[in-house]
Amino acid sequence: MCLVDRPGLARQTDRDLSAPSGDGVKVTVDEAWAVAVPNGYRVGEWEVTRPIASGSWASVYEGRRDGRVSALKFLPTGTVTRRQVRHLQDMTEREIRLHDQLRHDRLIGLHEILTVDDAARPELDGACVLVTERAERSLAELVREPVPVRHTPRILAEICEGLAHMHSEKWVHGDLKPSNILLMADGSVRLADFGLSAELQGTHGYLPPIGSMDHLPPERWSEPLTVRGNAVRTSADIWALGVTACQLFTGRYPFAAPTARGRYVAAAEYAAGHRGLDLPASIPDGWREWIASCLDRDVRSRPTAFELLHRARVLNGAPDPTTPTRLRVARSMVAALLVLGCTAASTANAVSDDPYAQWLNPAAGIPDQYKELIVEAGTMCEEPGVSPALIAGMLKAESDFNPGLSDPEGNEYGIARWTPAVLQYYLPMDRRGTVPSLPLTVEDSIPAIGRYLCMRLPLMSSVPGDPGLLGAAAFRSSDDVIRRENGVPERFRAHVEKVRVARDRYLPGSAVE
Repeated sequence: MCLVDRPGLARQTDRDLSAPSGDGVKVTVDEAWAVAVPNGYRVGEWEVTRPIASGSWASVYEGRRDGRVSALKFLPTGTVTRRQVRHLQDMTEREIRLHDQLRHDRLIGLHEILTVDDAARPELDGACVLVTERAERSLAELVREPVPVRHTPRILAEICEGLAHMHSEKWVHGDLKPSNILLMADGSVRLADFGLSAELQGTHGYLPPIGSMDHLPPERWSEPLTVRGNAVRTSADIWALGVTACQLFTGRYPFAAPTARGRYVAAAEYAAGHRGLDLPASIPDGWREWIASCLDRDVRSRPTAFELLHRARVLNGAPDPTTPTRLRVARSMVAALLVLGCTAASTANAVSDDPYAQWLNPAAGIPDQYKELIVEAGTMCEEPGVSPALIAGMLKAESDFNPGLSDPEGNEYGIARWTPAVLQYYLPMDRRGTVPSLPLTVEDSIPAIGRYLCMRLPLMSSVPGDPGLLGAAAFRSSDDVIRRENGVPERFRAHVEKVRVARDRYLPGSAVE
């Protein structure tokens, strides 16, 4: 059942696998575990050292090899019925397919896939083993007490980063809950357990009628069961995120009842309009509204993971990129004038009649009519690399500041060469999700670059190189491409060099040839 005929992932034969030497090796788990594996058992080059956790269909153990530590997820085949084998195979295929397609700092990393070939142990023979990053703990270990989990606001923002990437790549997690959200040794978040993840086909995918009752949205049970399963949408992950957020802040579920069944009934009554949403008063105000929006009765009104990520960053203290353009620029100009006023004696030679000289070289030839929008886009957030000069450099390289650019073959239009179906996700909050009509305006196109960079640059923080130029390369391709190739791909380097040259020319105080 294990899909292993893939480049870079090895199938293990009986030459690769051996039972632990000697007698008396004791299994350290009880019969409730899905797959019981004794300490010392070897699979491939890995030695099982201790159990970590078990679910209904799989068990996870710590494995060591040459001082390296990983997690070994065992999925059984030998002790289940034929129908269960088909179910397990489907779940395993989903998980492996997702790892094949997605790479992200907020998704647990898959190192290799092994298949147990051990006729002497029929309970393990044929089991599929996923070798992944080793996390420190899951959030489920931290939400058992009625107290807020430390660093909850940061954790929620990082969960949103993972979900936003999955949703942008047309995947639904399908089983988001504290036990499937892991914390690494440095405290960073990883989403895990993708056996119930689904690829979207249009607006929805399909999953079997199973899952955690506490985290499944009420509408899931009203979906008709087809031969492909129940329809599932990204909004299901958003509901599960709202439930999880309430647990992180309070240690309790948003719908109070002593049993999962009772909590489901309460959630269903809420969804039907028969009761209100009574979130604990201990949740900070801004986060209470954030959670309530995740749990909106109307599936269509729930925010996207991108929107929640924006709001989470603002609640964590970042500048709000949705503040109206003129107000943001005015605030920035006031701050800049105060700085200039305090240092006038030493910077008299830098004073210019250009009100945007604090951010952009007034002699570099940037069209005046676009400067306010460029400054708006370049000051939306404090991500390293984001600046008005970078925005101007990208516009120069993309279109030479041509607002009427039209490339039907590439489906790119306007001053920033946006594809309308992509631009919709970077419009202001009240318009997001609606594909803009042609021609694309500069008022939409330029600020959207800032939103794109503010959203995407944090997802590339582990990639070496100039952050701004990595963002320019991602704008031409995707952040997933930049992470996968660990830098600017060869095919985009000439374009990125044009951005660099223009950006450096547009920096205030730079020499203009």
